[in-house]
Amino acid sequence: MPDRTDNQGGSRLTFAQRARLARDRAGLTRPVVAGLVGRSSDWVKSIENGLIGMPRLPMLLRLAHIYGVDPADLIGDERLATASYTKAIHGDLPAIKNALTTYRLRPADRTPESAEVLGARVRQAWKLWHSKGDHRSRIATLLPDLLADTEHSSRTLDGADRRRALVAQGQAYHLAQLFLSFQPAPELVVLTGDRAMTAAQDADSPRAIAAAAWYMNHVYRDANEAAEARVDLAEQAAALLSQDDQDDLARWGLLQLAVALSFAKVGRAGDAWRYWDRANDAARRLGPDYAHPWLVFGQGIVDGYALTMFNDLMQPGKALEVAEALDLDAIPSATRRSYHLIETARAHGMQDEGVAAVALLQKAFRESPETIQYNVYTRMALPELVKTGPRMVREDAQHLAQGLGVPV
Repeated sequence: MPDRTDNQGGSRLTFAQRARLARDRAGLTRPVVAGLVGRSSDWVKSIENGLIGMPRLPMLLRLAHIYGVDPADLIGDERLATASYTKAIHGDLPAIKNALTTYRLRPADRTPESAEVLGARVRQAWKLWHSKGDHRSRIATLLPDLLADTEHSSRTLDGADRRRALVAQGQAYHLAQLFLSFQPAPELVVLTGDRAMTAAQDADSPRAIAAAAWYMNHVYRDANEAAEARVDLAEQAAALLSQDDQDDLARWGLLQLAVALSFAKVGRAGDAWRYWDRANDAARRLGPDYAHPWLVFGQGIVDGYALTMFNDLMQPGKALEVAEALDLDAIPSATRRSYHLIETARAHGMQDEGVAAVALLQKAFRESPETIQYNVYTRMALPELVKTGPRMVREDAQHLAQGLGVPV
């Protein structure tokens, strides 16, 4: 929601006007919103008419998530300083942007790297992304050359070698998209998603197309695109897979999970759990010890995203039931483990349980510092906990916020 003015002379919109506009743009009725936040339709109406003031942060987060907007855009200039909610900027963002927007043409006589070498480099980059520590910083040093080399090889090689190079190129763009996520560069996130899908289609690889569809679904959800558009893309990609081997079945299950997450975000619980069941069935067929080497699909991920779905459906109690049973050791990715810890903290936050929320955010930080540093919930919740939590919570939240560079 970039437009911060109304249509009558550019005056600032009130919170009530922003809330109404966001709901209209999301295509949701007042009763639907009321059901998602556990309030009455009259409460939503009173918010939009200015009869009730701006709610506290947990409810603001719920409304912003339901409407698919940045909470800072929903808040505007009222009461809360939007600087607290500004997305983090990685120091290597300019270098990655330059790599994506500047053509570095390789000499025609330069020997392209083989598809096998490119594949090995991409696999190493994925290992760095999923391992403990500052994963964004590690892959940022690799991405510019990796992007340039995969592009050169995909233009220069022929036949099957070119198709394999295109597959590697698509994965390089996936890594770039992940690096860019939750930073103020939405146009680059869309660009990398589109380029990855183009490379996958040029490679004529159903598996690469499936992976690109998974990541494009994240783009669509963040942009608040209609659920039907996201579902259609995932189902088209899933239809290309045979499910005859582990890799195909894992990608098919991942796309069922993409649809489930899309429906959960817009409150369509029945459809969401129907597709989650399909993903869960795929994970069970793959076995308890299976996890895709870089997409990380497996039983742990399916269980972890159930937590997110309950949060999105505004059922934090059920989310915490999932968290109680969740085996983080079954998820071979520090970034994903950290994310699921943050989601558990979000569930506690929705229930105003600040002590538990801060403790889990601290644990998420130890697991993967750059995952929590760029997480939107974290950057919004910590300032509120510093201001309103019990003393012990305020001190811990203050310390964590300082370590993450979050303004409070």
